Amino acid sequence: MKVNVQTHHVSINDDSRKEIESKFEKVSAHFPQLISSDIIITKERGQYEVEIFTNYEGVRVSAKSSNDVMYPGIAAALKKLETGLSTRKGQLKADLHEKPTSTKPEIASDIIQEMKLL
Repeated sequence: MKVNVQTHHVSINDDSRKEIESKFEKVSAHFPQLISSDIIITKERGQYEVEIFTNYEGVRVSAKSSNDVMYPGIAAALKKLETGLSTRKGQLKADLHEKPTSTKPEIASDIIQEMKLL
């Protein structure tokens, strides 16, 4: 998976970039359909804000987190992203197994009223 890292008011060296990419390996192992992810790291007023965007099965999935320290903020955003991706995966699997619709009333009183007992 290709990871695009963008920063605002933060400087990241190559070791930090590799560390961030290694954190994405777990996500790419669970969701091999992912091609790329965008991560934006911003520092404002002493807080690191991390936003992650990716496309999964035609839907844009995003996660956002903020923390005083950069790496825990990235870890929290990745956890939220994994949750969003697994939710989307569950929705796709649920669509495959649609429940049949019932044509008969499910309530016993409705069934008795249809019998027309005299």
